[in-house]
Amino acid sequence: MLPPDVVRPSARVIQEHATALVIASSPETFSAAHIALTAAITGVLALAVAIWRLPRSAWPDMAPVAVPSAASVYLWRPSANMTQLNRDGLPGFSANDWAASVLAYIFVSLYADARNLAEPRRYAQTWALATLASPALNVITI
Repeated sequence: MLPPDVVRPSARVIQEHATALVIASSPETFSAAHIALTAAITGVLALAVAIWRLPRSAWPDMAPVAVPSAASVYLWRPSANMTQLNRDGLPGFSANDWAASVLAYIFVSLYADARNLAEPRRYAQTWALATLASPALNVITI
């Protein structure tokens, strides 16, 4: 024999399932394609900044600015794609907008710490601009 709440669910059980359904289909979460597109745009913009700021001889240092910037968005956004984190705490800015850029900063800094850079000042400028571009792109595209 089935328990009574399976045969005839209580109002609480119905409410829990309805809430789960609403959260799963909320417009405040984003598709994998949307997140991938945002990550790609972030990487392209970071690469453009690197090409602009770094000397042509520093080509090995250009991709390590673009790839971690894109990866930070691509890794952070799906793992934190929750309604609560996507709601704007400040008008226009959610917790996820800020957190993706912090992750970009950390990823690029790990590379800078591991490598003997030919032009540390220009790399730091590139790093800063790529980090600033991340929240801007997250706000604009997501």
